[in-house]
Amino acid sequence: MLDKINAIAWGPLTIVLLVGTGCLITGMVKGIQLRKFFYAWGLISGKYDNPGDEGEITHFQALSAALSATIGTGNIAGVGTAIALGGPGAVFWMWVTAVFGMCLKYGECLLSLKFRTIHPDGTVGSGPMYYLEKGLGQKWLGVLFALFAVVASFGIGNMVQANSVAEPVHTYFGVPKVLTGLVIGFLVFVVIVGGIKRIGKVASRLVPFMALFYMLGALLVILARIGDIPHAFFLIFHDAFSGTSAVGGFSGAGIAQAIRFGVARGVFSNEAGLGSAPIAHGAAQTKEPVREGLVAMLGPFIDTLMICTMTALVIILTGVYSSGLTGADLTARGFSLGLPGIGGYVVAVGIIFFAFSTAISWSYYGDRCVDYLFGDRWVTPYRVLYCFLLPVGATIKLELVWTISDIFNALMAWPNLIGLIFLSPVIVRATKAYFQDPARVHPFKVDSAHP
Repeated sequence: MLDKINAIAWGPLTIVLLVGTGCLITGMVKGIQLRKFFYAWGLISGKYDNPGDEGEITHFQALSAALSATIGTGNIAGVGTAIALGGPGAVFWMWVTAVFGMCLKYGECLLSLKFRTIHPDGTVGSGPMYYLEKGLGQKWLGVLFALFAVVASFGIGNMVQANSVAEPVHTYFGVPKVLTGLVIGFLVFVVIVGGIKRIGKVASRLVPFMALFYMLGALLVILARIGDIPHAFFLIFHDAFSGTSAVGGFSGAGIAQAIRFGVARGVFSNEAGLGSAPIAHGAAQTKEPVREGLVAMLGPFIDTLMICTMTALVIILTGVYSSGLTGADLTARGFSLGLPGIGGYVVAVGIIFFAFSTAISWSYYGDRCVDYLFGDRWVTPYRVLYCFLLPVGATIKLELVWTISDIFNALMAWPNLIGLIFLSPVIVRATKAYFQDPARVHPFKVDSAHP
C-alpha cells in the first residue's frame, strides 16, 4: 500500500509541478540563474555583507548548511539508480532539473528571508511555513508543510543517513553498526545543540572538504579515461531522446524512463522545490532577500551539475551501467574498476561524510518546524529524540522508513510549490527593485570612523 502511495506521491503530477514551477519562475525572472550566475559567486565571498544585519550566519555558512543536507546519498546512490533504471540519458534530465531547480531555489529562499521571523532572543524562524502564513495568508498550509517536514526529518535526515554510514563502516572497517550509530548520535548532538550558528560553522568547514575529497576521487577515474569523455557525453545526449537498447545485464530504458528517473533523482539530490533549503537560507545575515536567493541558487549547480555529473561520468566511462547493479552498488563498482584497491573506500568515506552532514542539517530543518508548530520549549526534546533515533536507524532494515520518508518528502513539495506559484509576483517585484538600485547591487562599505 505504501509503495502505491509513494508511486502516486512521486508520480508524473508531482514531477510536472516541480519542473513546471521552475520553468514558470525562470520565465518570470528572465533566466536569472544564467544572467546573474557569476554575480552570485561574488556574493558568497562576503564582500557585500553587513555584519550588523539581522540573521545568525553568513551567506557562505547558509549555503554550506543547505548543501550539507543535499549533498548526500542522492549524489552516490541516487545517480546510480537513475542510470540503472533510466539509462545514461537520465543524466541529461538531471541536468535539466538542476537548471530549473536553480530558479526554484532562488524563489523559495528569497521568500524565506523576506517573510522570516526574528525572535526576541535573536534566533530566526524561516522557511515555507512562514511565507505560506505571512505572505500567502494560509497558515494551514504552513502547518501542513511543517508537519510533513518533521516526519521526513526522522526518516530521510536521520535513520536513513545513520544506516548509510553504518553499512560501509561495517563492510570496509568491521565496526559494529550499533557502535557506529552511537558515535554518530553523540557527534550530531554535539553539533546541533549549538543551533544554526554551530551547524553553519561546522558545515562551512565540512562541506568543502567532503565535496573536494569525493570529486578528486571521481576526477582520477575520469582523467584515466579522458579519451572516452566525448563518447560518454554522446551517450548521455543520444539516450536522452532515443532511449537505450538492452545491453548485457542492462534491461534497457525508453525515453519516458530516462525522463522519469532523471528528474526524480535530480530533485531528490538537490531538493529544489521541496522547501527544505529555505529554512537554512532564511537564517542568513542579510536584509536583502534577493541576495540570499542568488546564493541559494548555486546549490543545485554544485550538487547536481558538478558532483552528480562526476558520479555519472565514473559509471558511464567504466561501462558498469550495463552490469545489472543499481544504486550505491553501481557507483561503488565504477570507482572500484576506475581506482583498483581504493575506489570502494572513496565511495565508503564519501557516504560517511555525506550522510553525517545531511543528518546535521536536517535536524535544524526539523527543529525549526517543531518551533513553528509547538514553540521553543519542544525544540530540545526534539533534538534529544532525533539523536536517540540515529543508533536505531543504524541497526535496523529501513525499506519501510525509506518509503515513508519518500512520501513525506513529496508531500512537503506540494504546499511549498503552491506558495511559490501564488507568490511569484512578489519574487518578480523584489528582483526588479533590487537590480534597479545600483546602491543595492554594488554597495560600498563605509568606514564607521570616517563616514
